[in-house]
Amino acid sequence: MPAAAYAGKECVCQFRRGICDQTCVRDMLDTPFYIACLKLAGRRCLVIGGGEIGLEKVEGLLACDGDVTLISPDAVPELQELAAEGSIAWERRAYAGPDDLEGAFMVIASTDDTDINIAVYNDAERRAMLVNVVDVPPLCNFILPAIVRTGPLAIAISTAGASPALAKRMKTEVADLFGEEYAELAVMLNDVRGWAKGTLATYQDRKDFFEGIVNGDPDPIALLRAGDRQAVRDLIEGARSAVAPA
Repeated sequence: MPAAAYAGKECVCQFRRGICDQTCVRDMLDTPFYIACLKLAGRRCLVIGGGEIGLEKVEGLLACDGDVTLISPDAVPELQELAAEGSIAWERRAYAGPDDLEGAFMVIASTDDTDINIAVYNDAERRAMLVNVVDVPPLCNFILPAIVRTGPLAIAISTAGASPALAKRMKTEVADLFGEEYAELAVMLNDVRGWAKGTLATYQDRKDFFEGIVNGDPDPIALLRAGDRQAVRDLIEGARSAVAPA
């Protein structure tokens, strides 16, 4: 249930207003968020709620190799298919309390039951674990930005919850700006990371080496856009030769 649905009802956020006046939502724009990339591979991630939003969250977690468990009496057909093929575990029941969070790294609640959403948040907060109640900023200790993924690249876009529509537009524009050539260059540079760590003595040496390639002339991105991958490989090899010990 979106945060706006709490207006005029009992306050459930950290401000304890008595009756909700949406202070918590306005406060989001003043909240400095610590941006991090989480490694989810092998970590147990819970999604409470089997609707279309739950599906979106499950797909996002699976894309990062999370070990996903869905808790919901019902689920949309796509989630049922994911459970049938073994991509996720599905416990066909309602959220039952803090024991459901045992061993979990994070939980995302996307139900249309306010009481369940509040219970999930409170139980998770007591365990100091990551929790997000979709569209209810005061019931989140982390938010989910819009993500542009191209190969190994991931670009996060956040409006601090102010406008998902704006974040969606920005996602499209960013995807057009940073295309496949950026992902390809990232892979090519990664191939020489081991050499750089073993050859270049200091962090500053390695920084100068990679920045000299990325920001040098000719421009490797322009070369990749022109389809000249060999020229980029030659560029990287030339940079290696220039700094290799005599």
